[in-house]
Amino acid sequence: MTETAVRTDLAIGVRDLRVRYGDFEAVRGVDLEVRRGEVFALLGTNGAGKTTTLEVLEGFRARSSGDVSVLGLDPGRERHALRERMGIQLQEGGFVEELTVGETLELWGQLSPRTDRVARLLERFDLAHRTDVRVSALSGGEKRRLDLATAVWGSPELVVLDEPTTGLDPAARRRTWDAIQELQDGGRTVILTTHYLEEAEALADRVAIMHEGRVVVAGSLSEILASRPASFSATLPAGVTPPPGIDGPDVLVHTDDLQRDLTAFLGWAADLGVTLSDLRAAPASLADIYLSIRTES
Repeated sequence: MTETAVRTDLAIGVRDLRVRYGDFEAVRGVDLEVRRGEVFALLGTNGAGKTTTLEVLEGFRARSSGDVSVLGLDPGRERHALRERMGIQLQEGGFVEELTVGETLELWGQLSPRTDRVARLLERFDLAHRTDVRVSALSGGEKRRLDLATAVWGSPELVVLDEPTTGLDPAARRRTWDAIQELQDGGRTVILTTHYLEEAEALADRVAIMHEGRVVVAGSLSEILASRPASFSATLPAGVTPPPGIDGPDVLVHTDDLQRDLTAFLGWAADLGVTLSDLRAAPASLADIYLSIRTES
């Protein structure tokens, strides 16, 4: 029995996952651990291998090598048992366009081993007023909400969400965030991909960033952000000579000790009576890390 199979605190355990398409290796030795009851964000550049990795976890794609455990099961050999405990929202839904929204959820309930109420999900995802509308007449955002409603039908142990808020307006995106939080509050595990980095920062307990088939950064948000420099910026008045190490009136300083260096800079400005404009200070963000991965490769 593998190590990932005996870790009861893990919803997902992956060791040295590799997926090849002929001579091309799309996933190149990925290690992942997703703990039970957490929201985990899997991020990455286009073509990084995120979707392929998720497809392996969902049992939709065979792996070339590596150990994979999802809820204690091997998704390659035990896909049927796993699907009874997992909800999935794909990037593209596969609905029958001729069915109405209500009929779609009723059909989904008949196919699912889990129980739920159609009316609850219609209300939860703001689709009650569209109950009798055919799927073909829904907007893109409405289809995404219907996708999510089917994924969370019966509150499965594990929910996999691939770009869950793409195409949603801000209000619908916030409702989706609330639904994800409700799943976690109920003890469920959520793994999601997103291109909205503020979404990962708002929702995720831990994050992994993939690039060119590998995980290049992983950990809690605080761990990841603490590993990168903070920054502060300001604009000096015309004619003021900047302090040593700064060129020109537009100040941008990256630092591993924000408090020390910002205090020194503000002290310099106070001693000279310099009035700063556009003063900003901030720790590193996921956007900074994401950009650095793209530019350093």
